[in-house]
Amino acid sequence: MDKFRMAPFSQPPDMRITVPGSKSITNRALLLAALSEGRSLLKGVLFSEDSRVFMKALQTLGYSVEIREEQAEVEILGHGDSLPEKKAAVYVGSAGTAARFLTAMLALSGGQYEVTASEQMKARPMRPLLCALEQLGVRFEYRERPYAFPFAICGREETDCSEVSLNIDESSQFLSALLLNGIFCPEGLRIRLTGRRNARAYVEISMKMMEEFGCRMRQLDEQVYEVLPAQSYRAREYQIEPDVSAACYFYGLAAVSGGRALVSHVHTDSTQGDIQFLKVLEKMGCVTEEEPEGIRLTGPEKGRLCGVEADMSNCSDQTMTLAAVAVFANSPTEITGVGHIRKQESDRLRGIATELRRLGVSCEERADSIRIVPGEVRPAVIQTYEDHRMAMAFSIIGARAPGIVIDNPLCCRKTFENYFDILTNLDLSLE
Repeated sequence: MDKFRMAPFSQPPDMRITVPGSKSITNRALLLAALSEGRSLLKGVLFSEDSRVFMKALQTLGYSVEIREEQAEVEILGHGDSLPEKKAAVYVGSAGTAARFLTAMLALSGGQYEVTASEQMKARPMRPLLCALEQLGVRFEYRERPYAFPFAICGREETDCSEVSLNIDESSQFLSALLLNGIFCPEGLRIRLTGRRNARAYVEISMKMMEEFGCRMRQLDEQVYEVLPAQSYRAREYQIEPDVSAACYFYGLAAVSGGRALVSHVHTDSTQGDIQFLKVLEKMGCVTEEEPEGIRLTGPEKGRLCGVEADMSNCSDQTMTLAAVAVFANSPTEITGVGHIRKQESDRLRGIATELRRLGVSCEERADSIRIVPGEVRPAVIQTYEDHRMAMAFSIIGARAPGIVIDNPLCCRKTFENYFDILTNLDLSLE
């Protein structure tokens, strides 16, 4: 499927949707299970391009990984802080979590590894994490460009260092990577942040899951995190939450169409930062209700949405979703706090601005924000830049405006393999 042609809803939909497991939680759980002593059973696992890359990397490293995809389960025999293979060639694909988490794991383990990545991942930021690992005695040899994939991990020298400085302005995954792998530092690990970004919703997921797998840590103040000495993870059975990021596309569809969407097992107590996006939709005129089955969102009658000002720094994966919804608001929408998304799977701010203008929608792109002025949408083929979130978010526009075609929809295999199949079942496709 090279293109997906959208057709507007003929009437406000009433959707009941089940989405896959959380990518963020799945990849953290895979790492924690591998670093635990004993056999862990992970339930509700997301099976996507990213998670498959992570599982394959663990198998390459000698881990026993039993995959039961139909049951959404994975069983892993963990080896604690001793990796089964001390030398290996590991591919991390385009997954930021796999790339950052596995790099820290391999580097701090003291082994020797060749680490390669996709062309997309080669362009994404790694320097702050690699510099922090160097402070901890890790030696790297860079095969193409300094502080970027591909590289060789050449072992780890003995060092008294138990404190590192780290800048997370470009990605909070750097901090999560060090925290999750802090068990490789028997004297403990203290991480002192040096940048300006304070959006750490995903870091809180990491901290919570570390504790659930038996590792004690603490946050000393706003800028200092500490993994306590002599820590280890314990194998366990672990249920993975559904992916709130994926749920938000269906909530967006309901918002612009004046319809309803209930996403099973998504609740307000979710640890995922994207749950905050529902508050933004409420400000735009939507109504949410917590039900035993999940959260139900009802869009305003005829999709009459209000423009908003929204700091999306804690739920930045939904920047594109908000941009798509904002096209149909009755006043401009200002999205701030999202400069870091320029260095994700694509330059997402540039992509939003380019595609909105292709649709005839006026917008003002700034270094870390974008202002969208609603207007009449003209037919267009939306370019997706090999970015799953661009593809899924801009499909929302086609639920209301005619003539919208999504180019390369299969790029959403990265996190949500059957997203466009679900849209087909919602009668949104023409071909």
